[in-house]
Amino acid sequence: MSSDLSKVRNIGIVAHIDAGKTTTTERILFYTGKIHKHGDVHDGNTTTDFMIQERERGITIQSAAISCEWDGHAINIIDTPGHVDFTMEVERSLRVLDGAVCVFCAVGGVQPQSETVWRQADRYNVPRLAFVNKMDRMGADFGRVVEELRGKLKANACPIELPIGKEENFTGVIDLINMKSIVYDEATEGKKFTVGEIPAELKDDAEMARVELVEKVADLDEGVMEAYLENGDLTKDELMGAIRRLVVAGKFVPVLCGTSLRDKGVQPLLDAVCAFLPSPDDRPPVTATDLKSEAKVERKQNDSELLTSLVFKIATDPYVGKLFFVRVYGGVLKKGANAYNPRTKKRERIMKIVRLFADDQIEVDELHAGDIGAIVGLKEATTGDTLCAEMKPCYLERITAPQPVMFMAIEPKSSADKDKLVESMKALAAEDPTCQFREDEETGQTILSGMGELHLEILVDRLKREFKCAANVGKPMVSYVETITTPALKNFTFDRELGGKRHAVELKIEVRPLERGKGHQVSLSRDFVNTVTDKHLQECVTQGLEDGIATGVLARYPMTDLSVECLSATIIDPEVSDEVAFRSAAMMGFREAAEAAKPEFLEPIMKLEITTPPESVGEVLGDLNARRGNVLNMEQRGDMQVLSARVPLAKLFGYSTAIRSLTKGRAGYSMEPDMFELAPQSVREEILSK
Repeated sequence: MSSDLSKVRNIGIVAHIDAGKTTTTERILFYTGKIHKHGDVHDGNTTTDFMIQERERGITIQSAAISCEWDGHAINIIDTPGHVDFTMEVERSLRVLDGAVCVFCAVGGVQPQSETVWRQADRYNVPRLAFVNKMDRMGADFGRVVEELRGKLKANACPIELPIGKEENFTGVIDLINMKSIVYDEATEGKKFTVGEIPAELKDDAEMARVELVEKVADLDEGVMEAYLENGDLTKDELMGAIRRLVVAGKFVPVLCGTSLRDKGVQPLLDAVCAFLPSPDDRPPVTATDLKSEAKVERKQNDSELLTSLVFKIATDPYVGKLFFVRVYGGVLKKGANAYNPRTKKRERIMKIVRLFADDQIEVDELHAGDIGAIVGLKEATTGDTLCAEMKPCYLERITAPQPVMFMAIEPKSSADKDKLVESMKALAAEDPTCQFREDEETGQTILSGMGELHLEILVDRLKREFKCAANVGKPMVSYVETITTPALKNFTFDRELGGKRHAVELKIEVRPLERGKGHQVSLSRDFVNTVTDKHLQECVTQGLEDGIATGVLARYPMTDLSVECLSATIIDPEVSDEVAFRSAAMMGFREAAEAAKPEFLEPIMKLEITTPPESVGEVLGDLNARRGNVLNMEQRGDMQVLSARVPLAKLFGYSTAIRSLTKGRAGYSMEPDMFELAPQSVREEILSK
């Protein structure tokens, strides 16, 4: 690992499923000398897809961290999943990365999950490069993908390379910065290549693309505008310096091309990562919140700062137990030292620190500012926790998980396995915040929730294989949620005798609807806090309100998009207004208020993109209408028609079989969660009648 922070690159490889992220990562490791023989996804032998489920299915399920070196730079790479069910892996990876390589299929272009990962990168202000992969495929169109980057993603994208040839005739790239051609030798798996003059037939196209690149850069960067106006061009150093400044500022996206599977174009991508993507030094100071004063504080990314680090992922290793992936923003994390967890308000002993190489680890003594590694031996840390210096504790913004959209009932094969099943699911939930489980109080069933059919299938498979926990599972079902549509205010008095002791208190509770996607907010008014000064009783009320939200009022689905505030409390008698009274009054009072606020169901809506032959468009549209679908857009892409639609998830079970049948196997589709929307009356009646 480089001790010079300016030579460190923390990057993610992100894309739509099957765009070639894992193959690109594999070639990066091959050309940097980290591995001596590259694997391939279809052979199930890639370095970063090490889970047995990944190798069987040929997809990435868990993000994998790995390190390599190129041109004197230390590159920490996280290879992320492309399947929509595992979008949380991308979310938490981008949260801690300094830059990203977004991979696009030269045939598919900007696909639905491409848009999702792009928005995630926007949310965390992650600078990025675009790599148009699969240039050797039939139907590859570099120019169209660049236009889609500009149109669909609103990216200020501009090629810094052009392809030489296309489809089966793709042989290399034109470097527009050096105005040279790079042609690859397939016999050496791309290790050898020839740098030469640009082919005569491509000279005009290259010169026009170079002019466009220089003009765009000069227009965006005042530092080189004067040189451009004087000379009509920029030197190599001026151009590269300006591109780097613009990329780091998030104002410009250089576009490269190649075919990772056929070993072409990866070395220039590595050069671009080192030349243009930011080091931790280039990123702004991280903003944290002081634990005592709640004031915002900044931590510069260097070793001299107080320790500030974030646990962004937890994984279970069969040999060392739990691995806590951590990004160090400030200070040095040392083996054998203590770190403070502001959430638990406890010290954690750093027993062991490792650098990661997919499923392998190398033990080290410390992690410096800008480093990504893993800790072994933490007791109470969870995803999103901050580990900091105890003398001045602060906490970083937590990582938020999306709402699960599917669930299934799960039970142990024998009563003796019940405790083992619960412990195994706790371990899975600790690793994956989108995996949730609860016990249904009415039926006694354990309910496992996740992001889709594949996600649930993988979770059950891991329970059986990794945790040796056999279980019976029910059919996957849609995970509806409940919400309210109007404000409501309720005074609720809890006064009961339990176990021979009276418990009584009166609470005033107000609920209000929030915008879609805002989640839920729980608060205690100043009047309440002034009346009830006991912190423990305040926590009992907060927990009671959270319990009410978690169990809902219509059909025991969790509630969302609402705020609830406890406005006041009337203490009947200090002896009877105890924690049982406060917690029970909060939960039951919330339910009365929510029932008065016209509760409704929300159903998950999916964004669907279907690629179909033109002759099958009528059948596909008719089927979408029958599924309560709403068609958003239709466009021609090559000789195929692409339809974009929004469809309730409940109507998409078995869709892969249906679309194959309708189009004689010629259509394909991809989908991603869009948002939750109010369910129609017919759906409400169907749910309540179950």
